[in-house]
Amino acid sequence: MSTAQFEFLQRNQLTESYLEQAQKNYKSLLENFSEQHHRGSSTTRIIAINGSQGSGKSTLADYLCTVISERHNISTLALSLDDFYLTKTERLKLALDVHPLLATRGVPGTHDIDLAIDTIKSLVAAESPTLVTRFDKSIDDRMPAKHCQTVSGPLGLIVLEGWCMGARAQNKTALSTPINQLEKSSDKNAVWRNYVNRALAGDYQKLFNLADTLCMLRAPSFDTIYQWRLEQESKMARPLMNEAEILAFIQHYQRITEHCLEELPSRVDYLFQLDEHRQIIEPAERSH
Repeated sequence: MSTAQFEFLQRNQLTESYLEQAQKNYKSLLENFSEQHHRGSSTTRIIAINGSQGSGKSTLADYLCTVISERHNISTLALSLDDFYLTKTERLKLALDVHPLLATRGVPGTHDIDLAIDTIKSLVAAESPTLVTRFDKSIDDRMPAKHCQTVSGPLGLIVLEGWCMGARAQNKTALSTPINQLEKSSDKNAVWRNYVNRALAGDYQKLFNLADTLCMLRAPSFDTIYQWRLEQESKMARPLMNEAEILAFIQHYQRITEHCLEELPSRVDYLFQLDEHRQIIEPAERSH
């Protein structure tokens, strides 16, 4: 085990068995990157990862950056869609102007997509140092610039992970019926979910299209995600929500998550089907 791999395990509170399984599960993905890298070694490859809350997408992003950096002696960077949330002030204004539910971060319409696109394009161009914004969930706001990272290129790989990466908007007729208590009680006239759907159909698609490769860590069902989110919260040094708050929180994401679970697998380059314990049932080959 290399020093970089050891540090990866420490960062993510994992045992050595993760490396053994990852080597098998992600073999095809890593080999494909190697092939593409050798064909155009000066090109920055962008891998996007879709995965529900608690599915392990940030861990996978870190793993890919760690392994690929070592194998190819290139600089890599993991980004999260979460880091491009609108500021708390901006979201509160949306809540006043459009719908109160937009104060809660997470759904399409609560990110600064222009910033995300500009950041990635700047990192790829590598003409000058790029400030990479980060979001502090403990204060529900962006970190001050002085605490963020400035990255100088060139980069060989950018991994962008997010719960709705690659998602497509639904037909408007699908939005008419509430799918959970949150929509039923807090979005009776479907203003919020229509706003979110329009946002997803817009510039989010431009961001998603920047990726060369799209992977999906597919949960067995939405019901499983609640347990995963509880586990995720328990690992935090200072948990932000209790069980009831987590249950209410994930309802914001249920509609798009379930839509992704149903229709995204046929469109991704690599599908990794998870069981209830977040184990990959079988390694995925490139889908297309």
